[in-house]
Amino acid sequence: MSIPQSGGGPIEHFDQLAQYMADGCKPKEDWRIGTEHEKFGYCKDSLKPLPFEGERSIVAVLSGLRDQFGWAPVEEGGKLIGLEKDGANVSLEPGGALELSGAPLETIHETCDEVNVHLREVKEIAEKIGVGFIGLGAAPIWTHDEMPLMPKGRYKLMNDYMQRVGTMGRTMMRRTCTVQVNIDFGSEADMVQKLRVALALQPVATALFANSPFFEGKPNGHKSWRSRVWRDLDDARTGMLPFVFDEGFGFERYAEYALDVPMYFVYRDGKYINALGMSFRDFLEGKLPALPGETPTLSDWADHLTTAFPEARIKKYMEMRGADGGPWRRLCALPAYWVGLMYDQSALDAAWDMVKGWDAETREELRIAASVDGLQAEVNGLKMHDLARQSVEIAEAGLKARARPGAGGLVADETHFLNALKDSLDSGKTPADELLDEYHGEWGGDLTKIFAAHSY
Repeated sequence: MSIPQSGGGPIEHFDQLAQYMADGCKPKEDWRIGTEHEKFGYCKDSLKPLPFEGERSIVAVLSGLRDQFGWAPVEEGGKLIGLEKDGANVSLEPGGALELSGAPLETIHETCDEVNVHLREVKEIAEKIGVGFIGLGAAPIWTHDEMPLMPKGRYKLMNDYMQRVGTMGRTMMRRTCTVQVNIDFGSEADMVQKLRVALALQPVATALFANSPFFEGKPNGHKSWRSRVWRDLDDARTGMLPFVFDEGFGFERYAEYALDVPMYFVYRDGKYINALGMSFRDFLEGKLPALPGETPTLSDWADHLTTAFPEARIKKYMEMRGADGGPWRRLCALPAYWVGLMYDQSALDAAWDMVKGWDAETREELRIAASVDGLQAEVNGLKMHDLARQSVEIAEAGLKARARPGAGGLVADETHFLNALKDSLDSGKTPADELLDEYHGEWGGDLTKIFAAHSY
């Protein structure tokens, strides 16, 4: 979940809303890669989720990272709720999952190094206090009541609101994890093409990275339960955004969409003011019930953009949001997949050619089928395995064209980061399929064995 934004002046006219996002446009040489990933923490002896405070807790892990590895503390209400260093930050998901929001980096070699250093640091601290971390799309055995709600004002408001607008919002908050990549765009036209490809292929990413076949101690009938959860959360702020494919779509139309997303909060003086269900349009007119007579700043708009949760979203950059949290190798494979598709024009054109004939119904059906069947999904004659293979081939060509060397020039490009996906394509099995094989095989139906087998 995003942290409060800052630095924005007053909003005096509508054009500023679209311009805020347009100001993210960068020349290609300045495009960067930002990887975000979440993981569940637990006590090794009891296999229970970490409480916020105590000897074995979220605060103990954050404090260890601060004291041993030089991270600066981030506090809210006098409580340690995050860390920051060198353009990256460590934050908490509502149920206590630990998230690394990486710095904007030039190559996947760099972002993968960042992930690896972070996981090593976390592991070193965690082992000292009897704690483990595991990368999965959904909590495998824990119930809602076992998951603590982190002491952040934003989360308290969201928790109170979620049950009014869907059935799975609190499940998303406490018991799901994702890996995301943030990418740049060069112009409005570039943003439009990238967002259309991103939304159309998000179900393919969901299938390739499917890693949540268990919930509350047993198989749940889905390869990606996390994706299923997002389909019944809040229709006003989630989904596949069919309007993005309409003629004339651009920053202004996305701003109109975001204005129609009901508000959660306004952040003032370190506190979250309840604006649940209120209208940002009213806020623009000084008619927000939570702050009568007050009009928003660009920081308020930036905060509001973080409360829309479509499968891919726009801020001053683009977020790919369709993948389950997962094992170490997949944390580097996701940026490789999307950067390969998005940062070379020939690859982006090929990806658009692949998806441009799909209508909104097909895209939505692919999203549903991906969550249920993963790579085995099929919709209207489109086989997910074939789509995944084709898109990975395009991504590989894009990474070859980028030709960004690593490891002191010993590695020619970034294509090897796709190997985890190629393994799935060759075997036909995603992490979810492999987990189910273990569950029905060597684990003998004992899901507690997942922790020893798959923790970082």
